[in-house]
Amino acid sequence: MIDQSKDIRGKIIIRTSIIGIITNVILAGFKATVGLLSNSIAIVLDAVNNLSDAMSSIITIIGAKLGARRADKAHPLGHGRVEYISSMLVAAIVFYAGITSLVESVKKIINPEAANYNTIDLSIIAVAIVVKLILGKYVKAQGEKANSGALIASGSDASFDAVLSASVLVSAIIFLISGISLEAYVGVVIAVVIIKASIEMMRETLNDLIGHRTDAEISKRIKTILSEEPNVRGAYDLVLFDYGPNKSYGAVHLELPDFMTVDEVDILTRRVQARVYKETGVVLAGISVYSYNTKNELAVKIRDEIQKIVLAHEWALQMHGFYLDGKIIRFDVVLSFNVAQKEALNVLINELQKLYPEYTIQIIPDIDITD
Repeated sequence: MIDQSKDIRGKIIIRTSIIGIITNVILAGFKATVGLLSNSIAIVLDAVNNLSDAMSSIITIIGAKLGARRADKAHPLGHGRVEYISSMLVAAIVFYAGITSLVESVKKIINPEAANYNTIDLSIIAVAIVVKLILGKYVKAQGEKANSGALIASGSDASFDAVLSASVLVSAIIFLISGISLEAYVGVVIAVVIIKASIEMMRETLNDLIGHRTDAEISKRIKTILSEEPNVRGAYDLVLFDYGPNKSYGAVHLELPDFMTVDEVDILTRRVQARVYKETGVVLAGISVYSYNTKNELAVKIRDEIQKIVLAHEWALQMHGFYLDGKIIRFDVVLSFNVAQKEALNVLINELQKLYPEYTIQIIPDIDITD
């Protein structure tokens, strides 16, 4: 069965990228011609920037095509992360363009050459600014629609390009009015902005490849959906695994009453899996359960006492999964990243063992993964 949403997403990315390629190639051609004829390093570098944008769009298309390939035996979770690799290549190209631009601008500062602008040159630059503003807004909107980080980055980059082109136009006007040449210095500014943008793109893509904290809105939405079930007292330990744009798998613990039967739990988990996928697009591949006491008043009393002791420590962010099983007390504690797990557990066990010497204390440390 073909996933129509993925097919539509791929078409949006490819169509938008093609528009970007054509526009940037045309702009690069005009700017390069103007820059060479007027002997303006700033305009030439602006043209190089447009050309790098076109190359970036080509790589975005290739990444989208490869990332949309069907899952196979060697890659059972699909090829979606290829898009992150393509985004890294785009960032590398932009970085190279920035370094090259910086070198050429510095050369022009050391060995300055007078530029020669005319009305046609300035008109072309002005038109290019308007075109880039329109292109940036369009590409970014399409990127948000298709959830494509590469397109969103390209849209933002196009908007930056418009600002850079405007600085070139201003420097040209200043030169015509006063005879003061600022274009080499403007070239340095353009280069620095390009380099900065490429580094930010690399950082964002590396976070996607390494793994980063899940968006708080998504994690809270999933937990809300799960907690709305009548028998679910809480949803904990939610972990999401990103295998490319719009392709996330997850695992979670649900706290359920100890009177539920296996078939009731099975019906519940299948129902929430379907709802979470429908409303968020996340596949809950694994749902585990905690059981909480419903027939033991002593368990409730002990739980409340232990929770006060545990949460009195600032590094103990949350306690859940409490269950009193005969003479065994077990629960989980979410620990902050600024405390060593072993030391924290020793502190808690020593404190609780003094209050409940007749019980065996079992504490599982959890990581603060999602909001």
